Amino acid sequence: MNPIIRSLNSRNSTAFWLPGLLLTLLLGWSAASRAELEIDIIAGVEGAIPIAVVPFEWKDAGPPPSQDISQIVHDDLARSGQFKPLRTHDMADLPHDMTEVNFATWRLLQTDYLTVGRMRPQAGGGYEIRFELLDVHTGQRLLGYALRAREGELRQTAHQIADMIYEKIMGVPGAFNTRIAYVVVNQPGLRRYALAVADADGYGPQYAVQSDEPILSPSWSPDGQKLAYVSFEEGRSSIYVQDLRTGQREKIASMKGINGAPAWSPDGSQLAMALSRSGNLEIYVMDMGTRKLKQLTHHWAIDTEPAWTPDSKTIVFTSDRAGRPRLYRIPAAGGTAERLSFEGDYNAKASISPDGKQVAMVLGRDNDYRIAVQSLETGIVRILTPGFLDESPSFSPNGSMIIYAASEADRGVLAAVSADGRVRQRLVLSNGDVREPAWSPYRR
Repeated sequence: MNPIIRSLNSRNSTAFWLPGLLLTLLLGWSAASRAELEIDIIAGVEGAIPIAVVPFEWKDAGPPPSQDISQIVHDDLARSGQFKPLRTHDMADLPHDMTEVNFATWRLLQTDYLTVGRMRPQAGGGYEIRFELLDVHTGQRLLGYALRAREGELRQTAHQIADMIYEKIMGVPGAFNTRIAYVVVNQPGLRRYALAVADADGYGPQYAVQSDEPILSPSWSPDGQKLAYVSFEEGRSSIYVQDLRTGQREKIASMKGINGAPAWSPDGSQLAMALSRSGNLEIYVMDMGTRKLKQLTHHWAIDTEPAWTPDSKTIVFTSDRAGRPRLYRIPAAGGTAERLSFEGDYNAKASISPDGKQVAMVLGRDNDYRIAVQSLETGIVRILTPGFLDESPSFSPNGSMIIYAASEADRGVLAAVSADGRVRQRLVLSNGDVREPAWSPYRR
């Protein structure tokens, strides 16, 4: 159940042609060895916005909540790279609502924004969380809300608060209350491969599937309730769709040859995929209501890794029809493919920004593989990452960040970079490798 919100302020890498190997099944969630990703901020925005998140007041004879809401908000804002939260021991006082704030004191601390709040237990269980976002320079309240949440919803509620703060100050929605799917390899306590889903900050990983076979290319449904993937558990590749709530799954493509690279359309009505049922790997689209297939590409080259534009009208894919991997686009209704990318020696694994203006890709040059973005309007390409083996980019639902897989000291890690390249993060699992990330849509 989503928290109830009430306003208090009326103003208020494998080669590119191997599109998706995958797993054996473990229906439902497994909490085995719930090792979490640790996030390091490698680079942030110069002149990040100074903000203070004062520890929320708790006054009750009973034990405090299991989750520290204000600390989670603080950490969310910090890892965005856009904010520089003040440490608690540097705070001159600890107000809990606007009436207790001495704005002159916070101005002396060179803080632009201040978040204060309180938590109270509710009759029948759960909590009420009240918070305010204040502009230190004007002394005005920018946000004021009361939220209700049960014990198990506290982290999600904290991410929602961080999202509200981020959007009010930055002018674009936050993406803290989202999830990531990724593949874990050789982690103690699990089978060799596992498909994990965690909060966007790496907290609370759970395992949808475990296998002795490789796992690649999870793809989120637009409602965030399902993952499509490819499994080799029957001795050949098959595409499955798994419901994350129930653990139930359905095999939707298991034809002769390769069945791989599933990608949901933004409206959820179709699933693009790469199939070699005709003898050559081509792009197909399946109607998820009727399960009927439509072949989009007809070429002797290898066509794979489809990605949809936000309007569901166009599919961008990888093909070697020019002699080496490049990005192309084709109308989802069928038509002629048009080449999109020309930079470097290798372009693959497209991810389209939520506004449809940019495509992220793996760009290879001189045996270095980095994450780059290309403007779909101007064709201008910018390389964002410094690595030598970066792959599998995936845009956040607000378009501000791109998560990707990287290699570090012979192990796989996840990393994230802002769409302008100024903010970089590293997400490391204490044991095992992580790879093949996919950023979820917003929670509904």
